[in-house]
Amino acid sequence: MTRRAVLVLTILFLTLGLAAPAGATGYRYWSFWTYDSGRWTYATQGPATARPSDGDVQGFRFAVSEDSGDAAKPRGTTSFATICARTPAVRGEKRIALLIDFGTAKDAPSAGRPPARRTACARVPSAATTADALAAVAGPLRYDTNALLCAIAGYPAKGCGEQVSAAEDKHADGGGSGPSVGLYGGVGAVVLLGAAAAWQARRRRHA
Repeated sequence: MTRRAVLVLTILFLTLGLAAPAGATGYRYWSFWTYDSGRWTYATQGPATARPSDGDVQGFRFAVSEDSGDAAKPRGTTSFATICARTPAVRGEKRIALLIDFGTAKDAPSAGRPPARRTACARVPSAATTADALAAVAGPLRYDTNALLCAIAGYPAKGCGEQVSAAEDKHADGGGSGPSVGLYGGVGAVVLLGAAAAWQARRRRHA
């Protein structure tokens, strides 16, 4: 095979790759965050095992995310002094400031507006986990059989970490208007196949 044929086949391969159908774009779930030095950081533990200290600020955000690298953070900034200003310290207990962001209408699993973002100060025993603090101020909570947090304050009413396909992704701009990349890729592949066949035919005639 000549270098020109290799080039044609390489371009064809890449174009067909563009035409491949898009897979799932992410999952709809509650993500867990810690707040420190003015910024949110994705938590390294789950709320059922994390044991925050008195004065900590933690947050939860409901959204569609592909993974922890692109997960939507709780919106807004806050502080322990602001959230727990009216909750005095008690010996043997700790206070945890929580920000709960129910997401936007685009994040919602069905039509409708999610609850408004809220903050709460949980005063719980010193050995309590974040899940304990959350249950004290934002119940009812719902978990699946794998202990994945599915709902806070009863939201959402059903579902748990469900996969969201490209067709269902409400975050996509343009609402699907106009030809897709896959369509252009398919047309390009047909054109390249025709060009390769014609070149091979001319090569045989002049052989």
